[in-house]
Amino acid sequence: MIPRLAASALLFAMLAAPPAQAIKGDLVVLGGLDKITARISKFEAPINQPVRFGALEIIVRSCDRTPPEEPPESAAFLEIREIRVDEDLEVRLFTGWMFASSPALSALEHPIYDVWVLDCRIPSTSESSIPD
Repeated sequence: MIPRLAASALLFAMLAAPPAQAIKGDLVVLGGLDKITARISKFEAPINQPVRFGALEIIVRSCDRTPPEEPPESAAFLEIREIRVDEDLEVRLFTGWMFASSPALSALEHPIYDVWVLDCRIPSTSESSIPD
């Protein structure tokens, strides 16, 4: 059994340690499902550059990744719009954070498309941690 003073010191040290800072990424690896064709796609989206997936336009505003000493997690702040060319209309479908480990937590709700975050690449890595 740990003496009370040692246990108190250990608890204080754990609580006083600052949380690890998230690592900012520059590219997000996304997965997409076209429910009509049942085709799954994997594509990349650089920060602040629009990417098309079917009739969707996706803009990644930010992506974060946990440091190596933390449990792995990638998160991205996405803006997703549907571009309806025949109606000359843009419809905002989703704005918010998506998490790679919990895709259903904050999901795009669309009758034709699903989009989810797979990974957030950090500038010093040339490869994603998600295999092809």
